[in-house]
Amino acid sequence: MALIDTYRTNVAKKREQISKLFSEKAKENEKIAATRTKIERASDAIRKTKSSATIKSKTNDITRAEKDITTSEKKIAVLEKQIAKLEKEIADEQKKVEREEKKIHDQRIKAEAEMQKKTQHQILELNKTIQRHADIHSNLQNQIDELQKLPKTITVLFLASNPVDTPSLRLDAECRAIQEMIMKSEYRDTIKFESRWAVRTSDLLQAINEVNPDIIHFSGHEDDDGTLAFENPDGECKLVTKKAMAQTIMTLSDKVRLIFFNACFSAIQAENIVKYVDIAIGMNTSIGDEAALVFASQFYSSIGFGKSIEVSFNQAKAALMLEGIPEETTPELFVRDGLQANSIILVQPE
Repeated sequence: MALIDTYRTNVAKKREQISKLFSEKAKENEKIAATRTKIERASDAIRKTKSSATIKSKTNDITRAEKDITTSEKKIAVLEKQIAKLEKEIADEQKKVEREEKKIHDQRIKAEAEMQKKTQHQILELNKTIQRHADIHSNLQNQIDELQKLPKTITVLFLASNPVDTPSLRLDAECRAIQEMIMKSEYRDTIKFESRWAVRTSDLLQAINEVNPDIIHFSGHEDDDGTLAFENPDGECKLVTKKAMAQTIMTLSDKVRLIFFNACFSAIQAENIVKYVDIAIGMNTSIGDEAALVFASQFYSSIGFGKSIEVSFNQAKAALMLEGIPEETTPELFVRDGLQANSIILVQPE
């Protein structure tokens, strides 16, 4: 039994006791009233009679009646004390009841507040979960949309320039290695490879307009100030500044997404033109023929397996390390502001 129920039971019992005491008190008051009536009748009889025997008898009756009244009055006094005591006890028990009621009320209010807080927390967590699911769905939809935007095939334009008055480069080996790695990739049928050799400055725009590539790959020489080495009609070196190259890139269609400068010190060019294309790759120092070949061929192989630009770039660096070529820090990747390399995929999986 709860404590408050005990207090309420005590109150009820004491009220029953008081009710009984009031009944007893009422009976004693009735006795007193009846006894006083007897006294009045005896007194009237004494006034009306001259018989000494009658007077004596009635006087004795009055004496006994007065004693009965005194006895009843004493009983009433005792009953009133008992009633007063019980009323005080009831008042004390009632206070206990009120305290317990307040305590229960406070506990209920606290429990309701905690439940409300818990419910609000659950609603908040549910909303977060819903938002997370919405974000996941949105991201998946965005990825699907991006994949749907991808062309069924992409074209790589390989531009090679090795003027006769510059050190000889193994550009043919690099070109062949890239083609072989693309052919070994999973989505090889989605990549078209075009090459142009002994590229002159006059050939540059012509080749780009003819092929309309998605990727432009330049292999050749570059100075440490970002100047590219093309050929003149005599096959000798003709330099193209990074400003001129940037101006050229500005005229390209939006189809060109990646420019790969596989030449020494070409990071300057890559960083300069990435504002006009999504991705650019260049070398921050000189790079050896073997390193250039291994890095480029693995990069295009990874693209051919549907990997993102970031994964492809990192796998190409890993290939250098696997071959024991200590030039993995030479290539640099540049991405246009607002884009993420890990979300850019150029080949659409079938």
